[in-house]
Amino acid sequence: MYRRFSTYLIFGGAGLVGMATARRICRHLQPERMVIASLLQSEADAAVAELAAEWPDVEWVPASGNLFVPSEYAYMSRGELLGDAARRKDMLDFIFGDFERAYERNHMAELIREHNPDAIVDCVNTATGISYQDVWESTASLRDDLGHVEQGDVPGHFGSDLQTSLLSQATPQIIRHVRFLHRSTTEANTAIYVKVGTTGTGGMGLNIPYTHSEDKPSKTLLAKNAVAFAHTGLLFLLARTPGAPIVKEVKPAAMIGYKGVEVRRIPKRGGGFVPLYQPSTVDAGALTELATRLPDGEFETAGGDLEITVVNTGENGLFAMGEFGAITALQQMEFVTPEEIAHRIVMELWGGNTGNDIIAALDGSIITPSYRAGQLRYVAMKDLQRLEREHGRPSIALGDLGPPELSKLLFEAWFIGEAYGTRVLGCVEDEDGDDRPPEEVAERLAKVAQGSEVANQAISIGIPILLPDGKTLLRGPVIKVPEIKGRKKVAPIDDAGSLDKWARRGWIDLRPANVAVWQGRFRKMEAARAELTRKGSAGVTRETYLPVGLKIGDVVAWVFNNEMGGGRIK
Repeated sequence: MYRRFSTYLIFGGAGLVGMATARRICRHLQPERMVIASLLQSEADAAVAELAAEWPDVEWVPASGNLFVPSEYAYMSRGELLGDAARRKDMLDFIFGDFERAYERNHMAELIREHNPDAIVDCVNTATGISYQDVWESTASLRDDLGHVEQGDVPGHFGSDLQTSLLSQATPQIIRHVRFLHRSTTEANTAIYVKVGTTGTGGMGLNIPYTHSEDKPSKTLLAKNAVAFAHTGLLFLLARTPGAPIVKEVKPAAMIGYKGVEVRRIPKRGGGFVPLYQPSTVDAGALTELATRLPDGEFETAGGDLEITVVNTGENGLFAMGEFGAITALQQMEFVTPEEIAHRIVMELWGGNTGNDIIAALDGSIITPSYRAGQLRYVAMKDLQRLEREHGRPSIALGDLGPPELSKLLFEAWFIGEAYGTRVLGCVEDEDGDDRPPEEVAERLAKVAQGSEVANQAISIGIPILLPDGKTLLRGPVIKVPEIKGRKKVAPIDDAGSLDKWARRGWIDLRPANVAVWQGRFRKMEAARAELTRKGSAGVTRETYLPVGLKIGDVVAWVFNNEMGGGRIK
């Protein structure tokens, strides 16, 4: 049954698909409040005025700004951002630096926090916005600079060219964007997020004959395709994340159009309109070089600006009749209307199955875990145990399956099992059922650890051991936590909590406080195991610990499932 949502937020709401979606939501889903967000405030205001006249009973709210940057830069052009050294440096930190600090500043996250939507429809052409930052041009400039550097001549603009090239890299930006989306929608308790994606080439292949005036195949279009499907992959992960909204993506594979047919002057990039010129005759045979750009003043105008009949396709721009006829012809890109896309979006919001949700299609076509593999897991574990006994050395962790916290937990569980046997409650209570004090357990674990083969294994792979006194650390030549970036290999202990933080993330912690944490875990595991015995399959939940006895891999999987939100939901 359809769950009625009160507040809808439409990113790209002033565009063709956004407007069509807003109208269809009003017609079929009875919203109370609609937030129409666009890049420019004037676009959002105009869209809201038009929609409010049609649907006066709905509360309409305009919003605006660039979703991919900090809020203080949300109304700046890319030229303004890259033209200032301080802003370039700040943007590098925003994309590559601390996530928490960047999240608090991100404009998309701020809009979601402000409006707290039940449902989001994202009609922004994200792949275009990120991929059209022209990594090819910025990299070409940087390569020229590096050629000069190799000759010992460092150009004055080398630093700015390097920063610009780094800021045009698409992958870090799309990853951070989806992480911002995850955090903000989770905090806002948004129920559903529907993305209007793109194939990047209007559904055509590598043979696509259309470009942006460059040689084909268009590197720019292929970059857009790469970002578009990277974005889909990240949304696929978001849809499998506990606590995230329901995630859907519809991906039009044709040109989207159209808004109208009109006679108009043709705008020029950078502002103004394209003048209509008289041709200037040149003797091409006498040329030794050809200038591709000459001053406008050297040419006579034919009177006024270029003004012709065009099809206005909204975000896709203007097309003359010949261009529109070619691109929409049979077996070319063809086209699909915004209303058809909006119909699919609203059907998905309603809970219907359109067959056009890319995320559902991926879910239905991937190969999932199998019964056969489960049976073979049992065989492999038995073989591992047999060889472990024959070899005489416990097999616990190599440290390559991260994070270091995984290895730390495995070693701690092993020490507990070694000290108290494979009974799950061994370190919690004695044979008479009396509670074991954490201090007593900690000291016993320390005796097991000191001088043992397993302790040698742990410190050899970068997992140190913090003894019960909280001061004595057994370590090897490398410690994996804290992670030190760059060349610096010494981490300052700048506050009393540093050791606690590092111990939680990647040290074997034998202090009584951590022992008490483990005792609490084992009590929960034993209680869940008892439920399984009493209720059968109805007792199997995420909280259930399935094995009989203490098995370190399953113990740590239980911790990941129940304490770290690291479990699989599909």
